[in-house]
Amino acid sequence: MVAPPPVVAPTPAPTGKVREPKPPKPTRAEKAAQRAAAAPRPGRRARLRLTRIDPWSIMKTSFLLSIALGIVIVVSVLMVWTVLGAADVWSSINQTVRDVVGGQDTSTFDIEDYLGTRRVVGFTMIVAAVDVVLVTAICTLGAFLYNMSASLLGGVEVTLAEDN
Repeated sequence: MVAPPPVVAPTPAPTGKVREPKPPKPTRAEKAAQRAAAAPRPGRRARLRLTRIDPWSIMKTSFLLSIALGIVIVVSVLMVWTVLGAADVWSSINQTVRDVVGGQDTSTFDIEDYLGTRRVVGFTMIVAAVDVVLVTAICTLGAFLYNMSASLLGGVEVTLAEDN
């Protein structure tokens, strides 16, 4: 015996209204962005207090910056001395000394024996090396002194503001 086919109920005809799917709900971030775009608020402010500076980071930073300053000093002195040589300043000084002093001793006078480029740049390198040591030591000492004074007085108060 064969089973009768299943009975299927007829589907109702559409009434003319199509049901659209609901849009997804906005996330918190999207809601916050919509509120921020709708009503601009004044920038936030935060009052902070600088109570301690790490001396090790100050020492590293000041060492790096003082080396850069030393290189700048040596290069600038070398450039100035090169420009003075190209402008023929040294021969003008030699001629002026010969004219003012006169005599046999001035015929062999040369200012570059005393202020030559090698001597001046060498002296500048020594000054730059001393500068590196001194600036690094002074900045590190300054960090220690700031930490001591901040522990007594509370530090420096800074107000940070957010731009719109």
